[in-house]
Amino acid sequence: MRKSYFWHSFAIVLLAAVFYLGIKRVLPTKIFSEQAGSTKNVLVDSMLLDAVGDVEDAADVEAGDSLANQPVVYFETNGVTFPEETFDTYTGNQYLIPFFEKLYQLEKTGSGNVRIAYFGDSMTDGDMIVQDLRTAFQQKFGGRGVGFVAITSESAGSRSSVVHEFSPKWKTQSYLNVKNPLRPFGVNGHVFFANDTTSVEWVRYKAGKGRFNGTLDNPTLFYGKSDNESGEVDFIIGKDSIRRRLANRSLLNTLVVKQGSIGALKADFIDADSIPVYGFNFDDGKGVHVDNFSQRGNSGMPIARFNTSLMRAFHEKLGYDLIVLHYGTNVLNYGNRNYSWYERGMTQTVRKLKESFPGVAILIISTADKATKYDLEMKTDSAVVPLTRSQRRYALATQSGFIDLFTLMGGEGSMTTWTEGDPALANKDYTHFNFRGAKKVAGLLYDRIMKGYATYRTLRKEKTPTPPPPPQPDSTAVLPSDE
Repeated sequence: MRKSYFWHSFAIVLLAAVFYLGIKRVLPTKIFSEQAGSTKNVLVDSMLLDAVGDVEDAADVEAGDSLANQPVVYFETNGVTFPEETFDTYTGNQYLIPFFEKLYQLEKTGSGNVRIAYFGDSMTDGDMIVQDLRTAFQQKFGGRGVGFVAITSESAGSRSSVVHEFSPKWKTQSYLNVKNPLRPFGVNGHVFFANDTTSVEWVRYKAGKGRFNGTLDNPTLFYGKSDNESGEVDFIIGKDSIRRRLANRSLLNTLVVKQGSIGALKADFIDADSIPVYGFNFDDGKGVHVDNFSQRGNSGMPIARFNTSLMRAFHEKLGYDLIVLHYGTNVLNYGNRNYSWYERGMTQTVRKLKESFPGVAILIISTADKATKYDLEMKTDSAVVPLTRSQRRYALATQSGFIDLFTLMGGEGSMTTWTEGDPALANKDYTHFNFRGAKKVAGLLYDRIMKGYATYRTLRKEKTPTPPPPPQPDSTAVLPSDE
């Protein structure tokens, strides 16, 4: 009887193996389609969709790779020259010198502040990665607060660095899918209107979790220009309520709600329809502050829609020293390994940023690894390496700093390891990090930035001329007589 069961089971296994080998020949090598999926109910980057349709042939890629054959030689900046690099080792730290110098002065004097704008996609949703990077900077250089927070956010519920709630009928326009907004987009890529005339639109913030997020410091409202001169806001802090009129004659206006630290704030917008509202800033004005401008579905190219004059107004009030562009997740898998269209689009993005934020250093962070199923095995998606090289090319072409996150996290097969490890560092979509993985990524990025900063400090010390010693009294000199 046992023998019969054995041969029966053996026959089933054998037939299954034969069936698999037979059907494998007609199965696609890559299980999931490379074409973009359905975009129903998803906010889609319209500039990305337009650019994908304008793909040149592979000759563009080969021409772009000619950069890889040229050594990267730097010219002295403020007395400092970083060592020559190759394309494959390119970091562009030479172009981060203005940022490094601000860090140096902050560390040396203990006064002043440094501000970073971190633009990203769903990888930084809910303040992931950014909140841990912010904490690392503030732990070393000082500073407190979450920085700029928009009026509404699709990821507010998952954010722990600040508690963020808002009424449901705010009118929102995003640079992802609106070409001609009613008023220019704010620095976070959105503009908000309290246009519901039947009820009061409101927003509420409360200090979140984290070592440096225990209070809301110097809450300041940012809003734009409008013909409406009757708009007001009731600011509710604890049991106190303060009504303030919205004087909106300038392209960008600010209203300091309260000097110092508070625990929570609610703002009721009254008769404020047609007044563009952008968000609130919370910081103590010292140390390092990092603003998270994340947007799901973003390729980075919509930043080119920024209004230069308004961005310069934001820059005048907030004072940025570094702009980080962390994109790539939404650019993979559009059916082509030629990313020359993306290089062109992001080159325009960087140019717009340099025009809008004069003198601010730019840092490009490459796509992370992403795993896709090939022959029933999860492997690095074939689009990851070509996209990473394209990101390195446009970073080099635009004189921006560059961090290869794909290599930092382990290169080929790393997302599979991060997803299937114990403990897991990424979600089962083999694309996005979980909070544990995001914290590790923040550490990798911070260490790489600090490595460049440490090199800068060394080079700066070597290049800074030593001041002459103060004159010493001559022991042989004749002293004046008391007489």
